[in-house]
Amino acid sequence: MTCLRLVLGDQLNPRHPWFDTVSPDVLYVLMEVRQETDYVLHHAQKIIAIFAAMRRFADRLRAAGHRVAYLRIDDPDTLPSLTANLNQLMALHGATAFEYQAPDEWRLDAQLKDYAARLPIPAHCVDSHHFLAARDAVASFFGTRKRWTMELFYRYMRQRHGILLEPDGAPLGGRWNFDAENRKPWRGDPPEPPDLRPIHDHTALWASIQAAGVASFGNPSADAFRWPIDREEALGQLDAFVEHALPHFGDYQDALSSRAHRLFHSLLSFALNVKMLSPAEVIARVEAEGRAGRAPLAAVEGYIRQILGWREYVRGVYWARMPGYDASNTFAHDRPLPDWFWTGQTRMACVRAAIGQSLTHAYAHHIQRLMVIGNFALLAGLDPQALHRWYLGIYIDAFEWVELPNTLGMSQFADGGLLATKPYVSSAAYLHRMGDHCGHCHYRRDAHIGPRACPFNALYWNFLDRNSKHLAGNPRLAMPYRQLARMPAAKREALAARSAELLAQLDQL
Repeated sequence: MTCLRLVLGDQLNPRHPWFDTVSPDVLYVLMEVRQETDYVLHHAQKIIAIFAAMRRFADRLRAAGHRVAYLRIDDPDTLPSLTANLNQLMALHGATAFEYQAPDEWRLDAQLKDYAARLPIPAHCVDSHHFLAARDAVASFFGTRKRWTMELFYRYMRQRHGILLEPDGAPLGGRWNFDAENRKPWRGDPPEPPDLRPIHDHTALWASIQAAGVASFGNPSADAFRWPIDREEALGQLDAFVEHALPHFGDYQDALSSRAHRLFHSLLSFALNVKMLSPAEVIARVEAEGRAGRAPLAAVEGYIRQILGWREYVRGVYWARMPGYDASNTFAHDRPLPDWFWTGQTRMACVRAAIGQSLTHAYAHHIQRLMVIGNFALLAGLDPQALHRWYLGIYIDAFEWVELPNTLGMSQFADGGLLATKPYVSSAAYLHRMGDHCGHCHYRRDAHIGPRACPFNALYWNFLDRNSKHLAGNPRLAMPYRQLARMPAAKREALAARSAELLAQLDQL
C-alpha cells in the first residue's frame, strides 16, 4: 500500500499534522513544474525562493524519516503539468490512495478536485491547518448584507480568537482601530533597522531554472536575495522584526522613502504565504510585545490588523467571488501597461523608486503598491487584468488568493466597490506628504498644467471628472467632488487636455 500525498510550493508547513507520524506507506511528492512557473511571467527571485524552499523542505522531510519523491524543473522526466506528473508517479509507485491539502488558489483547487474525482483509487482533500478562518467564513459572516467591510470582520475575529482584548471583552486600549495614529512620514530618524536576513547563493538553482527554459524578469542576483527558505530562518526574521522594527512600525507603516525600502516593515509575507510561519504564532508574538510594553499599542494593533483582519478578509472575499472575480473591470479600462513597468525607467521619481525596487527585490510595501503604482494605474486607466498579472508575477509574496482582491478590488476598484469603500486615488499632494521623492523629481508636484507638471495631478482630477456618474455619490469622495464643482470650467478643460497629452505618451513619462 502506498498513499501518495501532494505538497504544493506554498504548503511548506513542517508542523502540519501529516508530518507527526512517519510511515513507510506514505510518499510525499513535491514538484517543480512549468505549469506553475509559466501561468504568468514571474520575478526570478520568486521562482528561486519557492524552489529553494521546496528543496529545503524535502530535505527536512527525508531527514525526519519520511519518504519523498522530488521532481526538479531540469529533470528530463519531469512533465509540464501537475496532474501528468501525478499520473506518472502513481503508476511508478503503485499508489493505492491520494491525498492533498486544500489549495489556496481557485485554479489549483478546481484542477485537483477534478483530478481526484476521476481517480480509480480513494482520494481525499485535507485542510492546510494554516488560516484562522474557513474559506467561507467571510461570506457566512456577512450573509445577505449588501455592504461588506473588513473592519466588521476584523472585530469579529478579534473577539472570536481573544486577541487584544481586556478581561471583559472590550478592545485593549478602548479602541478597535488605531489607524489614525499610524500615518507619519519618515524623515530618517529613527534609522532603518539593520537587515539581518541571511544572503543565499542560489547560482546553481538559477542555472537549472534557466536551463529548463523558464522565462522570468527582475533581478536574480544573490546580493539582492534575502528571503527565508525554511522555518528557522523565518523565525529569525520574526525575532529581528519584533526587536528592531515593531516599535516604530505603526508610526511609519504608510511612509514612502527614497532612502530606505524596508523601513520598519516585517517582510514576513512570503514566509507566511508559503506557510513556514502560521498567522496565529506571528499574531501571538506581536501581541505579547505590546502587552509587555515593548511596542506601542498602535503599532501592535496596526500590524495584527493586517494579518488577522485584512489577510483573512481578502481570502474570504476571494473564495466568495471566484470564479469570475478576476474579470472585474467596472471602468472598462484597457490601456496596456507602459514599457517602464518592466524597466523602471520613468521620470516620475516615486514610481521609478517603487517599480525599480520591485524589480530589484521582488518586494514593495503596501503603500508603494497601492498609492504609487496602483494609484497611477487607476488614474491612467490601465488594463486591470494586465496589472493583476504583473502584480502576481513580480512580488515574492503574491499568490492569487491574496493578490487578486488587493489588485482588482482595493487598488483598481475594478469590482465597483465590493471590497473597498472608495477608489484609492490621490494627486501629488498625498505622495509629497508621505514621502520625499518630489524633491528630486523631474516633475513639479505643485504644478497641474504644463510639461513639467506632476502627472498625478491632472490625471487625478480628470479621473474624478470622467467617472462622476460612478463616483460622485460616494460619501468618502464628497470633498474632492465639491472642489471639482467649484473649479472654473477653463481649468477643468485645461486639466482634461493635459490628461489627454499624458495618456497619449505614457511610455515617455
